Amino acid sequence: MGLYKRDLVWWMSFTHNGRQIRRSTETEDKALAIRIFDKLKGEIAEGKWFEKMPGEDYTFGDLMEKYMVEYSAVNKAASSHVRDKSLVAHLIKVFGSNYLLDIKPVMVSDYKVQRRDEGASPRTINYELTLMSHAFNIAIREWEWLDDNPVKKVKKERVNNTIERWLTMEEEKKILCASPQWLQEIIIFAINTGFRRSEILDMKWSQVDFDRRTIIILEQKNRCVDTLPLNKKAMGVLRARQKQRLPGCDFVFPSNNGTRMMNRNLFRAFNIATGRAGVSNFRFHDLRHTFATRLVQAGVGIYEVQKLGRWKTVSMVMRYAHHHPESLRSSIEVMDGFEKMFITNLSQYPKRRSCKPRLRLATP
Repeated sequence: MGLYKRDLVWWMSFTHNGRQIRRSTETEDKALAIRIFDKLKGEIAEGKWFEKMPGEDYTFGDLMEKYMVEYSAVNKAASSHVRDKSLVAHLIKVFGSNYLLDIKPVMVSDYKVQRRDEGASPRTINYELTLMSHAFNIAIREWEWLDDNPVKKVKKERVNNTIERWLTMEEEKKILCASPQWLQEIIIFAINTGFRRSEILDMKWSQVDFDRRTIIILEQKNRCVDTLPLNKKAMGVLRARQKQRLPGCDFVFPSNNGTRMMNRNLFRAFNIATGRAGVSNFRFHDLRHTFATRLVQAGVGIYEVQKLGRWKTVSMVMRYAHHHPESLRSSIEVMDGFEKMFITNLSQYPKRRSCKPRLRLATP
């Protein structure tokens, strides 16, 4: 047992029922903190103290407000923080006024069903549950509000990751013909780089090296900094954009007034173009699938595709492997070579005499 200071506030550390517990005295006055701690020790000795988690006094709304300010806004990319706001809005509608200790796994399970009935996709539901679970984990591990996470006990929705959509060359021509010039350039650049929407709209001229024909990607999902080569088509787009560059604007694909282009403006224009082109069931993100699929169809190895697309693991790229079964032919033909090698090795040894069974006559 003991008192210690965290920032300016005094905290108590003690063991109860075999568990190490830390509680704030909620005071900066050491003398008052000692009296509070002495009272608590007396209650424990008399068996009158029952552990009370701070979560009893906080609602889910309190949790998400603190999480968004102290964690999401500080530790996540700006685009991820914006997405978190959208996810939180759905969660708050259902759980906002509930006290944390009153939220049970059955409530989370019912939430899944409700969101499903509202038309939310399995992936969206999983994003919401993942955010909710992470907030609970932070409250347990860092803020010591709780000791249990009800979301962990609820199974996530099953997502079909085997379905992907990519553009044929004919569909690409139709969409480009239905697009304004600025959108054509973004589409061509996306297909030839595999860049994500946020990486394209956030891109600045300071990231581009025209001499080396490379670009530096700073802030991305895998939290890495990568220098990537660019092909002729991507470089052609950048050179065209450079000639149209607005004075004082560092964005490669800016809005008309030189600021970062809004996501919704890009999506609106893209959806209009695909509609006019008659290309259905195709999202902007599917341009990234097109990039990977075309690489694999051209015989590029899965490892190289992973590096160019900056997927975190090879397993995330294996969904494209079926597009080029011929790339596996050289591997399976190794078996033919193994058989030949085995026969060759056998021929080096002298032939053994055939062993014919001898008949032995029984002696009468």
